[in-house]
Amino acid sequence: MSISIMQPYVFPYIGYFQLIYASDVFVFYDDVSFINRGWINRNRILINGKDHLFTIPCLDASQNKLIKDIEVLNNTKDIKKLLDTIQSAYKKAPQFNTVFQIIQHILEIKENATISELAIKSILLIAEYLELKRNFKVSSEHYTNQELKKADRLIDICRLEGIEHYINASGGKAIYTKEYYKNYGINLDFLIPEKYEYLQFKNEFVPWLSIIDILMFNDKNTIINKILPAYHLE
Repeated sequence: MSISIMQPYVFPYIGYFQLIYASDVFVFYDDVSFINRGWINRNRILINGKDHLFTIPCLDASQNKLIKDIEVLNNTKDIKKLLDTIQSAYKKAPQFNTVFQIIQHILEIKENATISELAIKSILLIAEYLELKRNFKVSSEHYTNQELKKADRLIDICRLEGIEHYINASGGKAIYTKEYYKNYGINLDFLIPEKYEYLQFKNEFVPWLSIIDILMFNDKNTIINKILPAYHLE
């Protein structure tokens, strides 16, 4: 059994879904501080052969607030503009008709929705499309160990779940050490996505965009059988 624990990101890149693919239990870590100018409410899509950053506007977003407490600025014009941008960028992509319907559904934002709820919705609906049936949990709903900090809280979640194999994103290498986790009986691995190139119209390939890009250009079977498994653990 393996577990991954990650902040919820809106339409995250393929590495996020590879963490889900590699795990039996996946925890949305929503009761930690929001990251300004991070990937919680932003990502990148392809426009005219170049990466383009889009942002989901939030109300009074601050690193002094928890992700779960930050509301989406539910402005119909902003959401329509984002949908129009995605439609214009990908309307000629091979999987546009199927994928755009999923995106439209995700961006039907209820009143007073938080960025955590929207990000989790984007991940769960895409995971469902990709047939990723995992045990998903939300940290604020399942664990009462907020007094613990950093690695100690992650270790405690692993222990509460009875899982000894924790898979972290590659960026965790700069923060966590395998030795520290091993002292508590947890085997820590880092997931390293492998570059998988695919045709993006006739443009030079731009890697590591939002999952939206992969969904638009690749059929479901290719993603499930070739792209999701394209990683290794270190």
